Amino acid sequence: MQELSRNFIQSFIDEDIAPGGRFYGKTVHTRLPPEPNGYPHIGHAMAFSLSMGIADEYGGLCNLRFDDTNPDKEEEEFVDAICDDIRWLGLDWGDRLFFGSDYFSKTYELAVGLIKKGLAYICELSPEEFKQKRGDIGVPAISPYRDRPIEESLDLFERMRNRQFPEGAMTLRAKIDLASGNFNMRDPVLYRIKYAHHHRQGDKWCIYPMYDFAHPIQDALEDITHSLCSLEYEDHRPLYDWVIENTDVQTSPRQIEFGRRSLDYTVMSKRKLRRLVEENYVDGWDDPRMPTIRGLRRRGYTSASIRDFCRRIGVGKTSNSIEYSLLEHCLREELNMTAQRAMAVLRPIELIIENFPAGKTEIFSAPNNPNDEKAGTREIAFSGRVWIDADDFMIEPPNKYNRLYVGNEVRLMNAYIVKCTGFELDSAGNVSRVRATYDPQTQGGNTPDGRKVRGSIHWVNADTAVDIEVRLYDQLFTDPNPDAPGCDFTQFINPNSLEVLTDCKAEKMIEGAAAGQAFQFLRHGYFTPDSKFSKPGSLIFNRTAGLKDSFKTAK
Repeated sequence: MQELSRNFIQSFIDEDIAPGGRFYGKTVHTRLPPEPNGYPHIGHAMAFSLSMGIADEYGGLCNLRFDDTNPDKEEEEFVDAICDDIRWLGLDWGDRLFFGSDYFSKTYELAVGLIKKGLAYICELSPEEFKQKRGDIGVPAISPYRDRPIEESLDLFERMRNRQFPEGAMTLRAKIDLASGNFNMRDPVLYRIKYAHHHRQGDKWCIYPMYDFAHPIQDALEDITHSLCSLEYEDHRPLYDWVIENTDVQTSPRQIEFGRRSLDYTVMSKRKLRRLVEENYVDGWDDPRMPTIRGLRRRGYTSASIRDFCRRIGVGKTSNSIEYSLLEHCLREELNMTAQRAMAVLRPIELIIENFPAGKTEIFSAPNNPNDEKAGTREIAFSGRVWIDADDFMIEPPNKYNRLYVGNEVRLMNAYIVKCTGFELDSAGNVSRVRATYDPQTQGGNTPDGRKVRGSIHWVNADTAVDIEVRLYDQLFTDPNPDAPGCDFTQFINPNSLEVLTDCKAEKMIEGAAAGQAFQFLRHGYFTPDSKFSKPGSLIFNRTAGLKDSFKTAK
C-alpha cells in the first residue's frame, strides 16, 4: 500500500509503543468492524484503508470482524459482498476473519459477571418509558429497578435467555450514573430481547448484546491495541472504557476517533442507501450511481483510483465533505495512462464521402494509448461511408463552430480531410445524412498545400461498426448536500441521472470488450462494459467519467 501521510492517529500510536507507553513491546493491532446489513460504500473504503494502512505501516495486524450483533437485517449476502469488495480494493486481512456473534457465549458470561458485581441489573421499563425517564440536562434519569437484588437480576437474565419473556419486556442495564452529563453513561442498555433468526447463530439466542457493550469486549478478546472509530463514537468512549475496566477481560484497547469523510451529491447512510434500493430509485446496491464500492466497480472505477483518493483526503479530527470531482480526478489520472483508446459515435448520422472509390476499404493504424508506447497500435477500417456524431454537423452554425457545415473542412481522426457538400433530412426534419468529398493527399495528418483545418472529429466505419448501448450517468442528486438536516433526501433525486443511448456505433475492436476493461471513447470520456448486463453480441457500456477534469480542492 502507499504510505499514508502522517496524522494524529499515528502520533498517538507512536506515543503508545514508545518506551513507557501503554503498548510498549506489543504488536500494533487494529480491526475493521463492518455490519453485514448492506453493501460497503466509499466511506467504508476510507475506513478500511486507514485501519489496514496503519497496521501495515507499523508491521502489525488487522482483523476483519463482522459486527453481527443485530440480526434484523444481517445476511450472508452482505458478508460475502463486504469480503469481496475489500479484496477487490487490494486490502488483505489474511486469516484474521472473525464474527462478533462467535463471542456471544463469552459476552453473556461477562454480563453475568457485571450483575454479580452489582454493576448491572434487569430493567422492566418499556422502550417508551425508558425514553420518558431518561431525564434531561441537569435532570437525572430514573430507573425504578436500579436497586433490584443481584440474585433476582441473575435469575431474570437467565430466564430472558431461556425465552420466558416477550420481546421488549426487559433489558439488562449497566449501573453507572443516572445523573451523568454524558447520556450514554446513564445506565445504558447492555442486552435486549429480540426474537430474530441470526445468519450464523440461527435461533440459538434470543437476547443480543448492544454494540456499545459487545464492541469493547470483542476488541479486548482479540487483543486489539487501537480501535479506530468515526467521530460519532467519541461520546461513547467513556462507556467503552467502563466496559473494559469492569468486565473480566485481560487487555485494554485504546479507542481513537477520526472525522468522517463524505462525498457531495450523495448520501452515505446505509439506511438511506437501502431506501434507494427498496423504493426503486436505483436498480440495486450495485447501481453505478450509488456510492457503494460495488456500484463504483460497475461504473468503471478502479481499486487503485479509490485507494489513491483515500490517501489524498487523509484523516482528520473533524468530519467534512469532499467534492466528488476529486474522486473523478484520481480516476482520470489513472485511466489517462492506462485506458485503451477507441472511437465511438453516440448519436450517429451517416457521412457519405462522394468521391471515395466505390467498394474500396483502407486500413489505418492508430495508437492504443498515446501515453504508453507499449500499448501498441490497432487497425481501423475506412471506406466511403462512415458514422459521425450528430453534434459534429450543423445546418446553420454559430460563430467559431469548427466542425462540419456546408462548405467547411474538418479532419477525420487518423484519416483524411473532408469538405461538406450537402445534407439530407428525414421525414421529421432531422439531419439523417451528410455528404462530403475527401482530399486523398491528406491522409495521416498531411496537408501538402499548407492549408489550416481547425476542426477534427471522430468517426466509425459503417461497414465494420459494432452496435452498442451506452449509459450516460450523472450525479444521483441535484443538491450537493441532499442529506441536510430537516430534508428528505429523496426530494433531490436527479431525474436526469441516467440517459440510455441505443444504436450507438463503435470500432470493430470493441466487440471483444470484457467487464472491467477501461476505454477512452475519444472526445466522449471513459467507459467500461456493464458487468451486470453487457454480454457478447449485446454490448452495454457505462460512462465512468467525462474527459473534462473539474477537480477542485476538498471543502
